[in-house]
Amino acid sequence: MGVPLVDLQAAHAEVAEEVELGFKRVIANTAFVGGAEVAAFEREYAEFTGVPYCVGVANGTDALELALRAVGVGPGDEVIIPANTFIATAEAVACAGATVVPVDMDPATYLMDTDAALAAVTKRTKAIMPVHLYGQLAPVERLADKGTIIIEDAAQCQGATRHGRGAGSWGIAGTSFYPGKNLGAYGDAGAVVSTDETLATTVRTIAAHGGLVKYAHDLIGRNSRLDALQAVVLRAKLARLAKGNAARRAAAQRYDALLADVDVVRPVTLEGNEHVWHLYVIQVPADRDGVVARLNADGIGAGIHYPTPVHLTKAFDGLGLKKGAFPHAEAAATKILSLPLFPQITEAQQELVVERLKAALA
Repeated sequence: MGVPLVDLQAAHAEVAEEVELGFKRVIANTAFVGGAEVAAFEREYAEFTGVPYCVGVANGTDALELALRAVGVGPGDEVIIPANTFIATAEAVACAGATVVPVDMDPATYLMDTDAALAAVTKRTKAIMPVHLYGQLAPVERLADKGTIIIEDAAQCQGATRHGRGAGSWGIAGTSFYPGKNLGAYGDAGAVVSTDETLATTVRTIAAHGGLVKYAHDLIGRNSRLDALQAVVLRAKLARLAKGNAARRAAAQRYDALLADVDVVRPVTLEGNEHVWHLYVIQVPADRDGVVARLNADGIGAGIHYPTPVHLTKAFDGLGLKKGAFPHAEAAATKILSLPLFPQITEAQQELVVERLKAALA
């Protein structure tokens, strides 16, 4: 018996009956794109996050690009992002027509180094995009205090807070509901949340072919809308998200205890953060790839988030940044691995993970 990185079957079992009834409701009403289910989810997610406006979109990458476009980011602009992030963060900037400007991370928390971000600001800087990585918020307030436009990448932090404030409360944020997220759909889905009604309306307009009235196109838009079947799933899971995040926190505490005498670097929660533990990421002293391979061969679903910093990917070699540009991000990329973590994980499963991790390290 092994332990998966994420147990989507267990997550589905908790909502299966409610989802089935919701699907029947959508099919009976034949309202498949937008409609009452989507509107209800948008209201409920906005209330959950404590941010007044939510716009459902097709996926998390679109959410980031639409947020960028809503604040006016485009050709000739620069957007500062952390080097250690999923490629979607950088893709969204590039697809908006702007230039990606990576910066290094804080080696303790893996979050954006805010000093480095502020130092990277130039006359061309239009926005800074901190990533709320692994389930906790970056110290956005340090960036916001400088008057810079902040666009939060909130793909991994549904329910997390910083000093009591949720993602999007500093202006605008894009989030992903990819199936493995804390709040996951049954396919691709995403949302933009914002404190600004005008920005939210602009996002909704762009996402609906540039107009909110049929055949009236005020902007050059695109098709990026949340469908009703995904909204049904998200509503069912949202009602259980706080409980699920609490279970993730308990599991992270168990890992902390189980790994206390193991030669790994355990994750750190930044002061002021309420962590929701999308991922439990450790560092191993050597041979990370070998450790992951041995764990996987032994039935443990360990993963790597992420093995290559943005500036070292082939897609962004045009930035002209070579190895050594961001030493903390580059060093971590060779040592980090993610252990199985999901709300339904049991103490026995975690004990097995740590037991096999010890064997893999040996």
